[in-house]
Amino acid sequence: MLRPHFTLAAAIIALSLLVLAMIGREPDELVTGAAHAIDGDSLVVNGREMRLKGLDAPEARQMCGIDGKEVACGRQATVALRRWLTRGPVTCTGNEQDRYRRLLVTCRVNGQDIGADLVRNGFAIAYGGYAEEEKFAANDNRGIWAGTFERPEAYRRRLREAGQGNQRPQQRP
Repeated sequence: MLRPHFTLAAAIIALSLLVLAMIGREPDELVTGAAHAIDGDSLVVNGREMRLKGLDAPEARQMCGIDGKEVACGRQATVALRRWLTRGPVTCTGNEQDRYRRLLVTCRVNGQDIGADLVRNGFAIAYGGYAEEEKFAANDNRGIWAGTFERPEAYRRRLREAGQGNQRPQQRP
């Protein structure tokens, strides 16, 4: 049987660690308004450039293979994000930045998580989040999972190594 003093001390320590974890975490920034897509995983809200967290979409010029044909899967991802952004004001939250100083965010329109839908429908892959949605898309052969594709990260690396991808992604209206 545990002694009451030990139990109380353990509870105080656990509560202290929880409070410290909450204090040490930066609060999420909230950005709301009309938005436009830059590409399949980047957007601008109120003039602020952001990147969707937990996923990676094919690059704007990236091609994929479906039924033996080249398909502009990067463009399809951009169009899918644009469709989401026409449904109403977007609400994005996040507290980290990527190497281009874009806010990493989770965005919602009408309460629905845009990133989850993009991954679930095969317009993006899981990249630190959305593992279940990716599994669903792959099992159902949705979007890029209906054919062959190069992972966006590998595509960017290949372009960099060829001297074609060292610049920051371009913002598009």
